[in-house]
Amino acid sequence: MTTNPTIPADPAAPVAALPREIAPGVVLRGAAPPPLAQFGLAAFDMDSTLIAIECIDEIAAAAGRKAEVAAITEAAMRGEITDYAESLARRLALLRGVPAAALEEVYAHRLVLNPGVEHFVAACREAGLKTVLVSGGFTFFSDRVKARLKLDFARANVLEIADGRLTGRLLPRPWGTVVDGTEKRRVLLELADLLGLPAAATLAVGDGANDLPMMAAAGCSIAFHAKPAVRERARISVEQGGLDRALLAFGA
Repeated sequence: MTTNPTIPADPAAPVAALPREIAPGVVLRGAAPPPLAQFGLAAFDMDSTLIAIECIDEIAAAAGRKAEVAAITEAAMRGEITDYAESLARRLALLRGVPAAALEEVYAHRLVLNPGVEHFVAACREAGLKTVLVSGGFTFFSDRVKARLKLDFARANVLEIADGRLTGRLLPRPWGTVVDGTEKRRVLLELADLLGLPAAATLAVGDGANDLPMMAAAGCSIAFHAKPAVRERARISVEQGGLDRALLAFGA
């Protein structure tokens, strides 16, 4: 694998270049990225990026509170609630008392991969990239998605369960308690450093406001069916079809 440290990291502000559609529903801002093999690490959000659901909303359905929780989720992903940890705490509190069995029900019957995800992840792996799932969701799901897609690493929140029911809280971990936008960025940069890669040799893929910090730090950012504020800041935006259509921007 070769890397190109001269690739500029995507800026935190919207890319200045005018967007251009390189294929129906695939928008490129700025210069085309180098070939995929010149990157070394790809970081992925999970909910609504790798998978087609927001897991917390589906857990809430078991408590009859999906609409209430989903409204907070949507506002957070649009960036209207800027403190992700606070928004998550509000939603978790509404899940207090939900049977832990609801998690398996969501995974078995509602969780599906988004179109093109398996192809895109396989292309990254074949090009020599390491892969990491970094999610503001929960390890119950992220561990399973990691195994299913053969990803190398994963970081997510750990739900506290007592007497077979959710407590409405998270368990603290050695790295902290909540995977928010700041933690996503830290995981991306720390893994890149451990792998001996410059940040410019990383990709970050997401759809919501809490993905922006890692997308801004990466050498190339990809928005997948994302909120407007995220699309406007991404080097590549896939707005129609599957995630694998992002490969068009890499000449694949």
